[in-house]
Order: sequence, then C-alpha cells, then structure tokens
Amino acid sequence: MSESITPDHIDSATIADHGFTEEEYQRVLHALGREPNLTELGIFSVMWSEHCSYKSSRVHLRKLPTKAPWVIQGPGENAGVVDIGDGLAAIFKMESHNHPSYIEPYQGAATGVGGILRDVFTMGARPVANLNALRFGRPDHPKMRHLIAGVVSGIGGYGNCVGVPTVGGEVNFHPAYDGNILVNAMTVGIAATDRIFYSAAAGVGNPVVYVGSKTGRDGIHGATMASADFSEDSEEKRPTVQVGDPFTEKLLIEACLELMASDAIVAIQDMGAAGLTSSSVEMASKGGVGVELDMNAVPCREEGMTPYEMMLSESQERMLMVLKPGREAEAEAIFRKWELDFAVIGKVTDTGHLVLKWNGETAADIPLGPLGDDAPCYERPWVRTDPPAPLTDIPEAADVAADLLRLMGSPDLASRRWIWEQYDQKVGADTIQRPGGDAAVVRVHGTRKALAITTDCTPRYCRADPHEGGKQAIAEAWRNLCAVGARPLAATDCMNFGNPQRPEIMGQFVGCIEGMAEACRTLDFPIVSGNVSLYNETKNEDGSGSAILPTPAIGGVGLIDDWEKSATIGFKSEGEAILLIGHTRGHLGQSLWLRECHGREEGPPPPVDLAAERAAGNLIRALIEGGDITAVHDCSDGGAAVALAEMALAGDIGAEISVPAEAPLAPFLFGEDQGRYVVTARDAPAVLALAQSHGVFAALIGSTGGDGIAIEHRKRCAIPLAELRRAHESFFPGLMQNEPAVA
Repeated sequence: MSESITPDHIDSATIADHGFTEEEYQRVLHALGREPNLTELGIFSVMWSEHCSYKSSRVHLRKLPTKAPWVIQGPGENAGVVDIGDGLAAIFKMESHNHPSYIEPYQGAATGVGGILRDVFTMGARPVANLNALRFGRPDHPKMRHLIAGVVSGIGGYGNCVGVPTVGGEVNFHPAYDGNILVNAMTVGIAATDRIFYSAAAGVGNPVVYVGSKTGRDGIHGATMASADFSEDSEEKRPTVQVGDPFTEKLLIEACLELMASDAIVAIQDMGAAGLTSSSVEMASKGGVGVELDMNAVPCREEGMTPYEMMLSESQERMLMVLKPGREAEAEAIFRKWELDFAVIGKVTDTGHLVLKWNGETAADIPLGPLGDDAPCYERPWVRTDPPAPLTDIPEAADVAADLLRLMGSPDLASRRWIWEQYDQKVGADTIQRPGGDAAVVRVHGTRKALAITTDCTPRYCRADPHEGGKQAIAEAWRNLCAVGARPLAATDCMNFGNPQRPEIMGQFVGCIEGMAEACRTLDFPIVSGNVSLYNETKNEDGSGSAILPTPAIGGVGLIDDWEKSATIGFKSEGEAILLIGHTRGHLGQSLWLRECHGREEGPPPPVDLAAERAAGNLIRALIEGGDITAVHDCSDGGAAVALAEMALAGDIGAEISVPAEAPLAPFLFGEDQGRYVVTARDAPAVLALAQSHGVFAALIGSTGGDGIAIEHRKRCAIPLAELRRAHESFFPGLMQNEPAVA
C-alpha cells in the first residue's frame, strides 16, 4: 500500500448508498487490510454490483451448455463467437438497458444499442445486424405512450445513424411491466476467424491506451442503479443515465477495425457498465496481471473531475486497449484521423493490483482478485413455483371470426409496422428478410451464406411454470430459425427477473435456467454469451415489490448455406395445399385466446416435447432445402389460426380451412401446442411422405385462395382479409397517433 493513500471516513450511510451489506463491507476491509477511501469504495461497489459480478446468478448460470464443435468462444468474453465456415465467424450478444430506459427512454434505449454494438466490434467484428426485445406495461398506462415513443426513437436514432440495420425483434405488453419496462438489445457481427480480439491484458510494461470520446459525469453509478429495484424517486436517477452519440460510435467502429487490421493490439475491452473500472479490472484479471493508471492522463470533458468520477463514469463511445510497445504513434495517428481522443493512460504491471495515480500520489491500490473472480457469489434461497391447476371450464369459440379479429388486433399480436418502419432495416444492402417473419435473414457480404437471427420468449409461460417456460423460450428461438431454413448454431440470453432476495423470484430464475439448459442440450443449441438483469421490480408503498414477469429473452443465430433458399411466411399463389406439421392437442392454458377473448390467465403453459421439436425442425429444414414447400410459419401465440392469418396477410391471398367435425374448434384453432408449423406446398403427398419418413405428424388442412380466411367446421365462417388487415394494422397507429415525436 502506498503511503499517500489516506482512507476516508466511510460512514454507514455511505456504505449503504454504495449498495453494500455489512458482511460485504467487512469483505472489503479484509481484502484491503484497511479502510478504503471513497474511490476504492466506489470501485468495489460497481464491481460487486449484480450488473457486473452476477453474484446471485453465477452459481446457476454454470448449468447452461456453452460448448459445441462450432463454438469458438463461449461466455466470459465481450460476446460469443461461432464458426460459420470459410474462415468466417459470427459474433453476437444480447444486453439489457432496462432501468435507464424507464428513467430516460430515448437515451436509455439509444445507449443500450451503442453498448451492445461495442461488445461486438471490440472483438474484431463488423456489426451487420441489430435486434431488440421490448416489454411494456398496459397500453393505457399514463406513462406508456411516452415510454414506447422514447424507446423506439432511441433505438432507431442510434442504429440508423451508426449505419447498422435493425432487422428484427419482439414487443410484448403486460401490466407486470407498468413500473419497469424491459429494453434488451442484440447485435450480430462478422469477423475472420483468425482476426478475433480478446480482452486479456498481457505484457508487463505494455501501454494501456484510452480511445474514443472524453469522459464526463454522465452515467456515474449506472451499474449500481441497475442492480436495485425502483422506488418513487426513480426520476431523481436521471443523471445516472448515459448520453449517446451514434456518429462518434461510427467513427470508433471504423478506427478500431482499421487498427485491428494491424498487429498492434494485445487486448481490447469496451467501457460499458462501470466504465473505466470494469474495463481495466477485467482486462488485468483475465490476463493475470496488474494495471497502473495515471488519472491525470484520462481525457475529460468536464472540469475538476476526480478519480472517483472518472473511474465510475459510464460515458459512452470509449474503449480501453493494451498495445504492443512502440506502436502508440501508429495507433494515435489512426484515431486522430477519425477525430477521436487517444491517450496513453497507464501500463501493464506484474503486481496483480489496480493502482491509480493522481497528482503524483496514489489514489487507489486494490488487489484484483477480490474485484473479479473472488467477488461475492451467493446461492440465494429459492422455492419452486407451484404448478398451475389444470385448465377447467374451457369456453366455447362462439364466434371464431370475432375472436380472430380481436387476437390480430391485440397488443401482443398487432402489426409492429409502426415500430420497425422507424428503423433502417436495409442499410448495408445485405438484409434478405426484414421484420415481420419468423426470423431476420442477413446475407454474409460477398458470399451465398446468410445468418438467420431471432429474439424469443413467452414470459406468461415462464411465470406459470418457469421450467417449461425456459424450455419453450429456447425451443421457439430454435423453431424460428428452422422456419426460414437455417441450421441453428447458438444462442445468447438476457435474463430479466425481479429481486433475487425473494425466494419465489430466485425460484423463477432457477426454474428457467434448468428448462433452458435441458432444451439447449437436446437441440444442440449452446448459450455462448448473455446478460443477467435482476431487481426489475417496483417498490410499493408498503415496501413489497411488484416484479416483472420472469423474462429469459433468447437471441438465436443460425446459418443458411444459400440465402436464395430461405423461406418466408407469405402465401405465394392460389390453389396450394396448406398443411399443419406437428401434433395438435389443443392446449389452451396460458393462451392468448384465453386471455384476450375471455380475460383469463390460467392453466399450465403448453408442454415442450424436445424430441418432437427437434424432429419437426429437422423436417422443415429438409423441406425448405428440397424446395418442397413454398411458405412456412411457426405456430406460437394465438395458435394455428393466427399463423394462417399472418401468412394470408403477408401474401395477400386467402385460405380455405377445414377443421374435422369431431375436433373442438377453439383448441384446434387457438391452442398453442409447441413444435408446430403451417406450410404450403404444390405437392402435398410429397410433403406428407417426407414427414412420415421423419416420424413427424402432418395433416392436410386446406388450400390457399380467395380474399379471406374461410373456416369449415359443422358450419362455415369467413373473415375478409381486408377486415383482418384493418384490425392487425390499426393498434399502434391508434395508440401513438397523438404522441409527439422524440428527438
């Protein structure tokens, strides 16, 4: 310990303000062998926050499968990496920016996009696609239109300006998100397999270099704020939200990729949550070295910034690098050319400590072990969610046309066109399938290959039965990739839950993880990156918490060998056979039909037969590869009837459907049985024969044609496509028509 360190008097209020328990503060004292000063306390605070340390989730995250022959890098780096052949790799990750987006929706969402972009290009990849997974509260909640407008504008404003297409995502509504919306962002990039960059610092004496924007006071305590639940003072936390600049981010991407074309970089890390603290600590810890930083050399945009503020700031568009000695001038020339800051702010050491120098004195001296690998790790008490009672008193579908119209216009199923038309989906000229299908498809530039990308989760299933809901989230992502003809490769996750100190919430987390792990193993679909976001709940006046629905959002990536063979959902011509692939048992528990048409959120979610899921997906890919089907769409929310309606609207062609007279109508049309697809074909017998050879149930249910959806079941009902389209397209424009634009 340097003699120049003078421990500050740290009182109990300061300790609590930094998020420590008494036991954790004692661990700080033990790690240092003395009292910390305020800078050291702040560094421990952010590194031990849930957001950075995963202290409540690490023990369970280890259950997830993370390896496969095609996985180059799994969890532990900035993003996951999978081999896509021919010397290329896909690099991707999903992150949360929930709390900031509730407090300041435009900047919260925008900087969420900026942060996930940096996670990907920091590893040497050029970003090629953005996606998002959004959860909002009741549409008629007083704050919700403002939140929707701000989040959508923030995503579009950042992604459009930085020049990366936003190609897909999902949007759900539920009262559980009234006080805590979710904004999850995903980025996918492409890199050469021999030019992937990692974050482990190496080489004692090597220079530590700061590049990008200057450091300001925005975002201080952002990681700590993201690791606590909301209370009535959420508006006062606005200064903890970062401010983004997409034009600077674009310059940073190009400058980093230009320097990466040389061999000057030893290690690189973006400054995300906890900013300069997490980047320096993670780089040194992974490399088993120490690091010394000169805080007087840090580029600052505000006067009088202290080491505490500089280390905890989450100002955007910044990176930290370790360079080979003697390469500083070469690197500086590149960053100056791109009009970005460049500063040598430290060096790699052999001390195993983080040492901060300030005005010629030591401002902090902390052993790295307790900050990183030896951070607290808790196995919180948890209880399993009681299984829901079986669904009884199943209502009749008295008016199928009215029910289908209601579903197609409901918040969870209505067209998202109002949202995605605010995003640039085609910049880069490689987008093959834009939003509206089962998965986005983006060409690997200059090749025949394409990546299929999706985000999926059904939170109402996860609340009713976390284990089955976790399985379903993975299975649906896998299914959506198969539905466009892609071979699923791997997934990233964004685990959004409430307060882990409540055993029932921790039980939801454990159940979802175990279900996800089971599905990943059966489907050969490993998790290669991810994020955990806890404390997503709002404190009530009595001190209790109102938690979000458990939301383990899954981002899936698959590979298509020839992008011209990718499948789409729209009917292609009249007179084609319509077939339903996979068994229909009519499961209505937790269905949207039951909720939207009868006001009931009841029953168990549909069970997921993973072997059947795999067999059906393999069949669908074989049918697409062989050119045997002309359109395909997975069955999910709203069941087969909604899938048919979406296919008809996408192709502007109607359908004639025949439901067996003995089949109950509502379960057949609106049941949400898993592992199913609706396909169209010109040669139905060939499809049925191939399905039989794969051991997958398939049935002919109708044909394409006409200007509406006609359903024959004892009696005939018909719904004009014009009415369906009007219901489907009107929700968002009607909701947002008087909401002012956000800039």
